[in-house]
Amino acid sequence: MKLLLLALMLVATPAFGATPTDTTVASYHGASDRAGNYIVPGLNWRSAGTVRRDQMFDGRVEGHVYAQPLYWRRPGSEHGLIIAATEGDFVYALDAATGRVVWRTAVGRPVPRVALPCGNIDPLGITGTPVIDATRGAVYFDAMNDDRGTPRHLVYGLRLTDGSVLPGFPIDVAVGLATRGIGFNPVAQDQRGALALLSGRIFVPFGGHYGDCGDYHGTVVALSVDPPHLLGAWITRASKGGIWAPAGLSEADGSLYFATGNTEGARDWGDGEGVFRVGPDLAHPIDPRDVFAPSNWKQLDDDDLDLGGVTPLPLRLPGSSTPLLIALGKDGKAYLLDRTFLGGIGGALAIHPAARGVIITSAAAYPVRGAILVAYQARGAACPNGAFVPGIAALAVTAETGNRLYSAWCAKLDGRGAPIVTTTDGSSEPIVWAVGAEGDDRLHGFRGDTGEEIYAGAGTGDGMNGLRHFATILVAAGRFYIAGDGRIFAFELPQ
Repeated sequence: MKLLLLALMLVATPAFGATPTDTTVASYHGASDRAGNYIVPGLNWRSAGTVRRDQMFDGRVEGHVYAQPLYWRRPGSEHGLIIAATEGDFVYALDAATGRVVWRTAVGRPVPRVALPCGNIDPLGITGTPVIDATRGAVYFDAMNDDRGTPRHLVYGLRLTDGSVLPGFPIDVAVGLATRGIGFNPVAQDQRGALALLSGRIFVPFGGHYGDCGDYHGTVVALSVDPPHLLGAWITRASKGGIWAPAGLSEADGSLYFATGNTEGARDWGDGEGVFRVGPDLAHPIDPRDVFAPSNWKQLDDDDLDLGGVTPLPLRLPGSSTPLLIALGKDGKAYLLDRTFLGGIGGALAIHPAARGVIITSAAAYPVRGAILVAYQARGAACPNGAFVPGIAALAVTAETGNRLYSAWCAKLDGRGAPIVTTTDGSSEPIVWAVGAEGDDRLHGFRGDTGEEIYAGAGTGDGMNGLRHFATILVAAGRFYIAGDGRIFAFELPQ
């Protein structure tokens, strides 16, 4: 019955967190709210089956790729550029139509795995998705560099026109923080989450390596770009508590939102397993209006069940004045929060079992009449009938008392890709798309109202290879762009 009601509720409403794809796509999931809602007018439930991989697209790059590609089109130019960053510490600009290299910039040597205390990326170079400042014609990112045997985190700015390094860059994070009396161990810190741009500042989240080793803290670093210098940082009070979700930081109404992982040795709550709202100054919040943690945060700490595996998504229900936030955790639960009062310890509006097992992904959101659906990937995703499947699912967020959060649909997916959604106008005929990263390595599309699979690759030529876990999809210039090791793949969309 719920599926039928959701199908009937779909209408053409004003765009919610939706990204037009004929302009620059400057950040992860298309916008600072990380909703992953891309507008493609010609792509609907009937035409989805005509999506085809462009076999003529070159797309060759050097290195493993974990970061989502971005898209920049210079005003007046015929073709835009696909900006791709690799673990080889290379940044590429590819012609968006042909996939051929327009420019390529090397920013040092990546760090070999043997030089780190733990981890699962080898070598380690650029992992977090960069961010584009279209007004300055620049792209910013963090690169792990091997400086004569010493690992360093360096934040770079490059000109988008030719890939040259901007004056004043790179900025050494550890050196910049040390001048402010703040310790930062670059060997133990990893930079996995997407960068953000707000109020003319660059924000870079940090956590630890896979394996949770060494002395690190969840950290957000703020940098000025004019002139380039490090401004300050937000840091967890207790040890660890990494900020490592692939989407990094989300933004709404001038505030940044992020979630932390498990801390270590904390008897009193020290910022682990938390959701935070901060301003551009990164002042450390102490008010329950600005922080949330589950009441069992200590158990989550002890069991390594990070709340920080998914970036919180800002939501606003159509017709509602209450801004919301949804967080998904490795404990398999979804937490619905009031953005005006996050609630402190245990103050969620609603909690729902969204998976049997961990959730580590990036979510996507799209509106329906009186509701918002949030799509996510999990190895044991929750279904409306109470079952769990290895794949993808959607939660419904409503304003209905006593029924604010429930499972809307589920579908099988062989792989660990992070979903996005396309709509024809911001809300109509939503299609949830995901790749079977580290599974079948294929593109899949599901009806956003029912979860029915309507695209699973049109033929053997549509397969990909080398897709890394949490891989997601860039939608731009009438195509899907998907990053794999050594190659960016392109799929042509119906116009």
